[in-house]
Amino acid sequence: MVKHEYEWVKQTRQILLDQCKELNENDFTKVFGFGFQSIKDSLVHVAGCYHAWLGSFVLSETASPLLTKEEIDKMHVEDIERYFQQADKYVAAVIERFSNTFDDMIEKEPAWRAGSGKIRKTPHQLLIHSITHEYHHKGQIVAMIRMLGVTPKNTDILGLPEKGICKI
Repeated sequence: MVKHEYEWVKQTRQILLDQCKELNENDFTKVFGFGFQSIKDSLVHVAGCYHAWLGSFVLSETASPLLTKEEIDKMHVEDIERYFQQADKYVAAVIERFSNTFDDMIEKEPAWRAGSGKIRKTPHQLLIHSITHEYHHKGQIVAMIRMLGVTPKNTDILGLPEKGICKI
């Protein structure tokens, strides 16, 4: 994965975040009984994955990458956008710093899971995991939007207008 390809991830995410800005607070926080229960909690969970695996495990830039329930409760879409913007900085740093060692193993215990034991993964694996994890939950969020009676915007890379696609 290169920076240009990650731009596609960011573009499709922004489409979803922009649509979430159109939702009222009750719809944004409505509990659906699957995934991470609400659109809001699902988005925070997705961004948290980048913070945990890339910001903490790979880069060692934070020992407590995940937000508390109290912090999440106070968040609005714009706060979640900023949480993703920090995640994007972690992605850029991983791509830059590990360009020559992308597939070298890192073995350590995750800082946010004290006592859980060591994990062996490469920066490449954890970047791909974070992205596929995002798309998995994005599908759930889109289903939640549909359940609200709203037609979701197309968040598929293939749905990006040609003029909007970042060239590689």
